[in-house]
Amino acid sequence: MKTVKINNRIIGDGHPAYIIAEMSGNHAGSIERAKEIIRAAKEAGADCIKIQTYTPDTITIDCNNEYFHIEKGTWEGENLYSLYGKAYTPWEWQKELKEEADIVGIDFLSTPFDNTAVDFLEEMGLSFYKIASFEMVDIPLIEYIASKGKPIIMSTGMASLEEINEAVEAVYRTGNKDLVLMKCSSAYPANPGDMNLSTIADLKARFDLPVGLSDHSMGSMSATLAMAFGANVIEKHFCISREIENPDSSFSMTPREFRRMVNAVRRAEAAVGIPTYGVSKQEESNVIFRRSLFVVKDMQPGEEFTKENVRSIRPGYGIKPKYMNEILGKKCNQAIKRGTPLSFDMIQ
Repeated sequence: MKTVKINNRIIGDGHPAYIIAEMSGNHAGSIERAKEIIRAAKEAGADCIKIQTYTPDTITIDCNNEYFHIEKGTWEGENLYSLYGKAYTPWEWQKELKEEADIVGIDFLSTPFDNTAVDFLEEMGLSFYKIASFEMVDIPLIEYIASKGKPIIMSTGMASLEEINEAVEAVYRTGNKDLVLMKCSSAYPANPGDMNLSTIADLKARFDLPVGLSDHSMGSMSATLAMAFGANVIEKHFCISREIENPDSSFSMTPREFRRMVNAVRRAEAAVGIPTYGVSKQEESNVIFRRSLFVVKDMQPGEEFTKENVRSIRPGYGIKPKYMNEILGKKCNQAIKRGTPLSFDMIQ
């Protein structure tokens, strides 16, 4: 399977999962809180902090008719323009936030939502990009992002297989092959029963690309289980406290919760490991507890081996039980005491 290099990290099978903390609107309008989130994400074990680059005017229009009202879900009753005004990260902060991430030692990522955002992030020197699930159908935007030649992490929430193919081909048309796909349920919060984590393995098989999970469910269960399906990236919303109200707080993880998730993910990927057979290092001391052939009655030279004087028992110091039928009927060449492991040099 193809791997993708992001800064100094390799994303793909055989490498540790790359863990992204999504800030989104959890700064709640404070640049100091945004910086605090960056520091807290690093301490909680995140490899990357992600923001979003848009303004209400670059993502929608200021219109109050029925098309621009949210009828159900976490943001029920909101007007799109008003919601995005509450959630967006001011562009004048973003260079400073990237500098904070550089100081802390955590990768900095953003999702651009139009070409002007891409140009802005290019000027900032962003080294890779995220494409959101809702933008997967915007092929011109995907092509513009891909044309910058930077690695791309692309969420596939709500997308049909045909739409995913179209988006992947749009990236490839630009000559850019550095692509990571993300399984995503674009509900906030997502119901674990709708996560369909087996899609991760299916996407990897179909596209031969690294695949991760953009997880909007509560808790760390889905992220941890995703490791069993080969997830190479985990993304979760991150906040200082859900008590600080903003459009994303209700389905975001606190630093303590995020740290627990990271630890669980690391344990899970260690448990998944690689296909392995034979005795592991940890099992070496227990090999002696396997079964083997032992003499269970005192024997004299020339006596015949029978089921009464030779048995397959624990421990494992004798020859393997698979030789039992070959040995029966043969004779010993020496006196053997009861409780002696049988070896080939005892057989005539």
